[in-house]
Amino acid sequence: MSSPQIWLVTGTSSGLGAAFVETIIARGDKVIATARNVDSLLHLKALGAETLQLDVSSSQEELNKTAQDAISIYGRIDIVVNNAGYVQFGTIEETTIEEWNQQYQTNVFGTLNATRAFLPHLRDNKSGTIIFIGSMVAWDGVPTVGTYCSSKAALHYAVEALSREVASVGIKTLLVEPGTFRTKFLSSQNQKRAAPKYKDYEELNMTVSGDFDQLAGNQTGDPQKAAELVVNVVKGENGTGGKKWPSTLLLGSDAVDLIRKRCQETLRELDEWEVLSRSTDVY
Repeated sequence: MSSPQIWLVTGTSSGLGAAFVETIIARGDKVIATARNVDSLLHLKALGAETLQLDVSSSQEELNKTAQDAISIYGRIDIVVNNAGYVQFGTIEETTIEEWNQQYQTNVFGTLNATRAFLPHLRDNKSGTIIFIGSMVAWDGVPTVGTYCSSKAALHYAVEALSREVASVGIKTLLVEPGTFRTKFLSSQNQKRAAPKYKDYEELNMTVSGDFDQLAGNQTGDPQKAAELVVNVVKGENGTGGKKWPSTLLLGSDAVDLIRKRCQETLRELDEWEVLSRSTDVY
């Protein structure tokens, strides 16, 4: 029997992060659950998880030190799950540069800084998997959620580049792009709303905000099933073995439907404009 794998998961106080921790423990592996406030992880510690304070918005130096603290718990880390994040609401005109910076600091820069903190260890071991939790909205610019959508799109392509950079040293990346899942992600503590400024956007803001409020608690996806599928993919078990490693793993029928539709629309538009697009070449 193979030895247990060692996982580290960010943003585990609730939702998909907590589901990851519970699934990993149930599968017999070891897990270090992290969050900005370790007191929010007592329920996971009771299940057998090690816990550690980790705030992805910390400096690179602080994250490097936290990574060393994490590695010292079991002597190694095999799999890092970048799950921490939040959603910023507001139109492009009404959101401030400070709100954009904060959104990107957590969802993009902080995620990449946390990854950098563990990469030297994984490179030394010539193995490891880094998982990134993106979103289906990386493919869809939802009005009044452009800050969040664009942060997940930026993450998508950063991970795509990273996967090609680290493949030769034995490290895998897995970009997971979920649809909507029944977590507390849409609760007030996981979202921020820009102050409304212009009457022209009032109806749009109210409509989209109302749609998301109605969605909370009625999302399509089951977070436990999502965590189980991701763990299965990493381990190559329960129907995932033998399949080509996915560049992007979609979770939820809503994610599959939305992204298929966007791909089909892109191909139709490409066909319609192809002759004119090609006409700009130097002959």
